[in-house]
Amino acid sequence: MTRSFLGWPAFPEAAEREVGNRQLRENVRRATHTIRGKRAVLAAERPDWEALRDTAAAIKDQVLSRLEEYLLQVEEKVTAAGGTVHWARDAAEANRIVTDLVRATGETEIVKVKSMLTEEIGLDAALEAAGINARETDLAATIVQLGDDLPSHVVVPALHRNRSEIRDIFVREMGRHGRPAPEGLTDDPAELAEAARLHLREKFLGAKVAVSGANFLVAETGTLVVVESEGNGRMCLTLADTLISVVGIEKTVPRWQDLEVFLQLLARNATGERMAPYTSTWTGTTDGDGPAAFHLVLVDNGRTRALADPVGRQALRCIRCGACMNICPVYERTGGHAYGSVYPGPIGAILNPLLKGLDDPQTASLPYASTLCGACNDVCPVRIRFTDVLLDLRAQVADGGQHPVERAALGAVGSVMAHQAAWKAAVKGIGVVGPLLLPRKIRLPGPLGGWTDSRALPDIPRESFRSWWKRTEGATE
Repeated sequence: MTRSFLGWPAFPEAAEREVGNRQLRENVRRATHTIRGKRAVLAAERPDWEALRDTAAAIKDQVLSRLEEYLLQVEEKVTAAGGTVHWARDAAEANRIVTDLVRATGETEIVKVKSMLTEEIGLDAALEAAGINARETDLAATIVQLGDDLPSHVVVPALHRNRSEIRDIFVREMGRHGRPAPEGLTDDPAELAEAARLHLREKFLGAKVAVSGANFLVAETGTLVVVESEGNGRMCLTLADTLISVVGIEKTVPRWQDLEVFLQLLARNATGERMAPYTSTWTGTTDGDGPAAFHLVLVDNGRTRALADPVGRQALRCIRCGACMNICPVYERTGGHAYGSVYPGPIGAILNPLLKGLDDPQTASLPYASTLCGACNDVCPVRIRFTDVLLDLRAQVADGGQHPVERAALGAVGSVMAHQAAWKAAVKGIGVVGPLLLPRKIRLPGPLGGWTDSRALPDIPRESFRSWWKRTEGATE
């Protein structure tokens, strides 16, 4: 896909637009509720579920504390197995490396699988500029690419589309990029899947170069792991002559046996399955079996920036399962596009600012894209404390001088709260005057309008909790 989130508006503006899309809200609500319901059942059947989460978090923290050591081990093992390792400091360097590798093969069309990092760095656009056509092969990514759309979820990128919309995209676009959709295609899921299979089969059989990501990278053996549900990954990883894997440095795990932990957590959280239908592993090259040339591109692109943040570095534990999105009340109402990144939802609200910095309005607004309800903390398989990171990032935004009106307002409230008599008087006053003067629907002026544009004020009680407690001594009847 060559569209990108470059120049995307800040979350408040983008979210306001998306919240008004009733069909999108319904599509997202239906999909997220289905996945999280299945996840809850499968998590409950494991008596060691919390222990698995603890172990996964501990393994990831061990990796982050010794990341340089493990990455050098990866390079050694991959090279010994016949692969070539490339290091990319940022998106531009990664795109140049991959583009040069594809050019060297003389091919002008490639297939892709597990493309989230390549979307992060804008690889498709870089390849297109070099005259190379990159075709997505994950079903949801194919829908997004054919529809000239953008991904809205880390596991189900086309989650915001319904069956009817997908059918229209297939009928309109498939023929422009290869095998057309069958005549009389309906929106029956089996028919849509068959249309995609026939269209993509031509791509798999004709491609000489494949680009992949990876879910995990095992330092002990130099093995890469792709977990997927459709079999397209296995087609990409085995049929091409040249395989180029573009992987974030944080995807490393120390030992082969560590996969036991993550494979039990990933599918249950991501799709509500005990195990993904396809788990593919490969180590370097083997004569007469699979690609003849293997290149591993290890990408930083802000990850060492995140690693240096003592609170935020825990975001690098993320295994991209999407559980935090499926439980988030904000994501459910705005969808993924409002976050302006391939990483939406709670993980996007913390990871994007950590990777890119807080020096622009788009990233600076993301830590505020949360109610701080903590539901994401409860479901994260690697125990990321999203609320801790969100609050720390908000403090960094405030200390950087952004949101001056909010800073001034909170400072004023803090001054009043610091004096008990003044605070009691303020609470008592608003309890008496508020219900008379403040309508439930109010539009505050200027920058404060963001609080009231889509909110109705709750009823203001005439009596404060403290007064009720003092009067009743906490008794309930």
